[in-house]
Amino acid sequence: MKNRRKFLQGITALSSLSLASCGWRLADVRATTASGRSDQLYLYTWTQYSDQELLQTFSAQTGMKVLVDVYDSNEVMLAKLLAGGGGTYSLIYPSDYMVEKMLEKSLLIELNTDKLVGLDNLFPQFQNPSYDPKNRYSIPFNWGTTGLIYNSEILKEAPQDWEYLWRNQKLLNKRMTLLNDVREVMGAVLRMLGYSYNSQNENEIKQAYEQLTILKEAIAAFDTDAWRNQILAGDLTLAMCYSADAIKIIKENPRLKYVIPRSGSSLWTDTIVIPKSAPNVDGAYAWINFILQPEVAATTSERLKISTPNSAAFEQLPKQIKNNENLYPPSSILEKCERISPVGEFEDVYERYWTQLTSS
Repeated sequence: MKNRRKFLQGITALSSLSLASCGWRLADVRATTASGRSDQLYLYTWTQYSDQELLQTFSAQTGMKVLVDVYDSNEVMLAKLLAGGGGTYSLIYPSDYMVEKMLEKSLLIELNTDKLVGLDNLFPQFQNPSYDPKNRYSIPFNWGTTGLIYNSEILKEAPQDWEYLWRNQKLLNKRMTLLNDVREVMGAVLRMLGYSYNSQNENEIKQAYEQLTILKEAIAAFDTDAWRNQILAGDLTLAMCYSADAIKIIKENPRLKYVIPRSGSSLWTDTIVIPKSAPNVDGAYAWINFILQPEVAATTSERLKISTPNSAAFEQLPKQIKNNENLYPPSSILEKCERISPVGEFEDVYERYWTQLTSS
């Protein structure tokens, strides 16, 4: 991944937090590190979650050095694991649908809830999610939507739906990007056409592909990361993005606005899991308990501008964050959104059309 800004400006708030609620877990971790068996904890995560100050706070309280590798798509992460490149990771941050795929491939350990503190603080909808009933294999970390960020100074007419890209193709020519994610991009066009994000009808997929071929010449890139600096620099006018990224960028330039397309978009949850190959399982549980603490979750949510699934943390947030509809959209908008779900062997159809689109 490219260089990223450091989103936490200090560790004062975090450093005052205590991990006492983790109890025996931290004692176990310290005993393990003292014996020299494991003094490192490797995370494999999205770039926006790799905050050095947060890692340093955990390290100071456990004696473990936390090291991070990052990825820009779930598929890149899974491919690395399946190729045998994930043996050093004790924690991974897959999105909801990817949890299901990883379970299908027997890549995850079932969590021992006796070793976890704070699960009851999660909002009800996150305690028994469809992608992982009763959170047997994953813990929710952040949730959000996929939409469009745009420069309101240039685009006087605010985008309302995905079709805006086609209707304003000349205005946006080479000044817009779409995510480098087959299911997000194809899913968005499927929703625009009135179909499901998770369609398993090849004719519908073909229609979405054909629409994208019309737009292809005007797209500057399929990109999940580099658009941030480009839109801040004025090189882009609009980008398809995740809400968590949009909110951070808007803070730097208030002329940028975020919108969830009215025909619907994806509703996603990024989670924390422990792979079966994890070399430091005790450390992984300690990390999860650290993240589940309301004080840590609230501070992380406020500093990183992410939507917390932790109700106890939510109550500690300032009113302006609680009322931010980009972070916490109203139910009228969420009702039109869908979670991306695995489509089994039909994924080959998505990949075939995606390859034709991006390689042509």
